[in-house]
Amino acid sequence: MSTVMMKAVRFHAFGGPEVLVYEDAPKPLPSPGEVLVRVRAVGLNPPDWYLRDGYGMLPPEWRPEVAFPAIPGTDVSGIVEAVAGDVEGFAAGDEVYAMVRFPGGLAGQSRAYAEYVTVPASEVALKPARIDHEHAAGAPMSLLTAWQFLVDPGHDEPNPLQPRPHEPLPLDGRTVLVNGAAGGVGHFAVQIAKLKGAHVIAVASGRHETLLRGLGTDDFVDYARAAPEDTVRGIDLVIDTVGGPDTGRFLRTLKRGGALFPVFPLGFAGADEAERLGVTVSTTQVRSSGAQLAELARFLDDETIRVVIDSTYRLADARKAHERAAQGHIQGKIILTVA
Repeated sequence: MSTVMMKAVRFHAFGGPEVLVYEDAPKPLPSPGEVLVRVRAVGLNPPDWYLRDGYGMLPPEWRPEVAFPAIPGTDVSGIVEAVAGDVEGFAAGDEVYAMVRFPGGLAGQSRAYAEYVTVPASEVALKPARIDHEHAAGAPMSLLTAWQFLVDPGHDEPNPLQPRPHEPLPLDGRTVLVNGAAGGVGHFAVQIAKLKGAHVIAVASGRHETLLRGLGTDDFVDYARAAPEDTVRGIDLVIDTVGGPDTGRFLRTLKRGGALFPVFPLGFAGADEAERLGVTVSTTQVRSSGAQLAELARFLDDETIRVVIDSTYRLADARKAHERAAQGHIQGKIILTVA
């Protein structure tokens, strides 16, 4: 029997955007517990270029072993093509969206940059009916990250990044500062914090102020004009969607009993200062969840939560999309469309 082929974006060695190649690849078949999705759109996320680069930002002992050729990507919206015999609740023709095999697929097993992808049924949800595939594909990883940090982790898996579970704070009546507020996770964090009753301070470059005000931001800090750590005080919670070694600068903005949630915690060196200031520092690893995507679909349907799209490219132009990502200052999400 000949192998059925599809188009996909693959890379055969680590490197920059130039290693991404649009080419033929075997079309996958659903295993037990999976659905086969005909992809209509793909949302880009930082793990896509971390994988393409070979996870150079991670300590060597944390880097997963990647088998080539690899297909990057986790976030899809599309149409169910087929379901395994043991799958209930989905049928061919259903419009769905998902974050595929994350973090289990860090070594490239998610394979979303393709015309077809198999997805565990537990990670799939019906697509919000009132938004198109492009906007639906922009939601899964970034929206789940913001939701799992701020509202509900949605699982009881051990936290691989700290010895204790991550515990969100009640947001009603609290003041929440969102750093990197215009980015993928950030623009969702702003909207979720407002949804849950918080007073929201957004930190971003000035060109994003109009957008962020429209998403519900109460106060805005243009970091090019004023460093938030020098001008803001008395915050209950900082969610730093940028994170990294500089996240400790936000400790001084927090009141005693407050919390700092760095989405990217590697390099944080302020544990002693946090303890002295009476601040909790907590992080978590986003995990695929069809149940949570189903819950969040209603907010996307009624536009309580909006997906902002920075730019759109064809799947064949994934290299250009990664070049756009490398430029930074992304407003919302970058999307690939699949014919």
